Amino acid sequence: MLFFGNKQPLLLGIDISSTAVKLLELSRSGSSYKVESFAAEALPPNAVAEYKIQDVEAVGESIKKALKRSGSKLRDAAVAVAGSAVITKVITMPANLSDDEMESQIEVEADQYIPYPLEEVNLDFQKLGPSEKNIDMVDVLLAASRSENVEDRELALEHAGLTAKVVDVEVYAMENAFQMLDIQLPEKGAFDKDPSDIVAVVDVGATTTTLTVMKDGKMIYTREQVFGGKQLTEEIQRRYGLSYEEAGVAKKHGGLPENYIPEVLEPFKDAMSQQVSRSLQFFFSSSPHNHIDHIVLAGGGASIHGVDELIERKMGTSVSIANPFAKMSLASRVNPESLNDDTPALMIACGLALRSFD
Repeated sequence: MLFFGNKQPLLLGIDISSTAVKLLELSRSGSSYKVESFAAEALPPNAVAEYKIQDVEAVGESIKKALKRSGSKLRDAAVAVAGSAVITKVITMPANLSDDEMESQIEVEADQYIPYPLEEVNLDFQKLGPSEKNIDMVDVLLAASRSENVEDRELALEHAGLTAKVVDVEVYAMENAFQMLDIQLPEKGAFDKDPSDIVAVVDVGATTTTLTVMKDGKMIYTREQVFGGKQLTEEIQRRYGLSYEEAGVAKKHGGLPENYIPEVLEPFKDAMSQQVSRSLQFFFSSSPHNHIDHIVLAGGGASIHGVDELIERKMGTSVSIANPFAKMSLASRVNPESLNDDTPALMIACGLALRSFD
């Protein structure tokens, strides 16, 4: 199976994170999109750890539950592997090669770029366009991941009765979903909505925070750091003597003692703000850019009340919460409140579902 996959009609976007499975189905009429179905299902502890599926059957069961609750009839899906589990490299190749010729040449030369035996990896490529350095050459994105990373996701989907038609990379799915955020970017005053604007998308997941910097709608930088909402859940668990599951429910739905906000939540929000600042400093130190025009918060951490205002105040940069569905209509079976609760955490699922329309 190709790593990026071929264009397919109507795919379920399925985001398998360390703590949950998120499933999304989109349809399109003209230039308008519609959310046809959606569901999120928690994963058992440690079913996914360090970007790897540790328990394929448990993940498959969670996908099956999400699929049933969503009501979707689709059986083809797009999934993604974490960027840190993928080796990517942009190479240049002669522009006059056909896809088959390019594939053959890449297979011959791939061992130059991939530090694993080729029989242990899934490898694919995608043309990016003409090379800036030589008009007779094209830039080609080469991507490779250990076969087990791809196969485990295929097997988990199979367990749920689904077929993986596309295996993408999470940061490219995020880039794909970014096109849906245009309506959210500030108008004149904060900054001109202009191709030269540099936007930082900060995805705060359960265990990992991923910074993706976008310019001209394309990713120019990405970095993952170990920090996420799991730290807040564990602090709630420790402070109030709850199980991990109880702490997760309380974090999302409330019911904690009065000292929770000043003594637990506010320090975590401060730590999250520091993490955003630190991530951006890494970007500034490794690129020619020394500013960010806007910050978009995504992931479960973005749902924490007031964290956008805190980061905006501390960073001096406008901040918004990711909502890729702002311009989309909803099918009658989609619960708006449920979708709204999970919206910032659905960027990757949205980017994967959009692969239906490539």
